Amino acid sequence: MKVRDILNKLGKRALPLVEEGETIEGVVQKMFDHCHTRLVYVVDKDGKFEGTISLGILIRHLFSHGFEPAIHPRSIISMITAETAKDIMSRRMINATEEDDVEDVIKRMIRAGVKEIAVVNKENKIVGDITMLDLLIYW
Repeated sequence: MKVRDILNKLGKRALPLVEEGETIEGVVQKMFDHCHTRLVYVVDKDGKFEGTISLGILIRHLFSHGFEPAIHPRSIISMITAETAKDIMSRRMINATEEDDVEDVIKRMIRAGVKEIAVVNKENKIVGDITMLDLLIYW
């Protein structure tokens, strides 16, 4: 089974995309608007995949005062001054293409410890996303 088969079963669903310059408030709203995921995908002005913002990253940013000081002092300044999606996004991008075998994608997701993955085209633009829950339902 190919990733495109899973995407076809899922049908067209809105993707949680924000541009790099989106405010943190905009990222929070995007997260609320897309209850099927706990990731927001960050794209550049041309729509190319640049990074992700997980619910965990968002919580650590917004509620940093509630976390133990296990953060390196150099990262505190960037955390406090972050204003846009680009400032808090993770550049560690795990993705798939529509032509990938689902079994290979599942292994990749498990190795990376992720529960959601963007599906990109040849231009590195996001055309869909798949969650582990989607895979449990349609695999």
